[in-house]
Amino acid sequence: MADKLEVDLVVAKSQLLYVNRNDWVLILDKAKSLNFKKDEALIQQGKQPATVFVIMNGKAQIRNALGLTIARISPGEICGEMAFLENTSASASVIAEEPMTVYGIDWPILQDLFELYPHLASRFYRSLAVSLSRRLRGQISRTASS
Repeated sequence: MADKLEVDLVVAKSQLLYVNRNDWVLILDKAKSLNFKKDEALIQQGKQPATVFVIMNGKAQIRNALGLTIARISPGEICGEMAFLENTSASASVIAEEPMTVYGIDWPILQDLFELYPHLASRFYRSLAVSLSRRLRGQISRTASS
């Protein structure tokens, strides 16, 4: 279980705009704090991760099937959400670019929370929609300028 300071850090860093402090208390109560070493995989493309990760410290690369870095994520960002949303395997690998600390919450636990707290689910999914939209807009912008 996360203490008050950890919850405050997640709230401050989170890019899930509509997930509030009380939501984070519920989520982090069920999440695991995990550490990854440089070059360690958080998620492997083609495999079903079954965990959504919130990056607390460190950075990671998102790599495609060719091993090319297509994006980077940093504290406050989330990964594993696309596979979660579609209940499918990962579309890319997520590799620690440096030592990382993340919170991981398993899909079934997250689903149970959503059933118990439907407003949490609403805010979480809305936040994911905004986050994914911003990532897509950023990717389009980078592609247009290159």
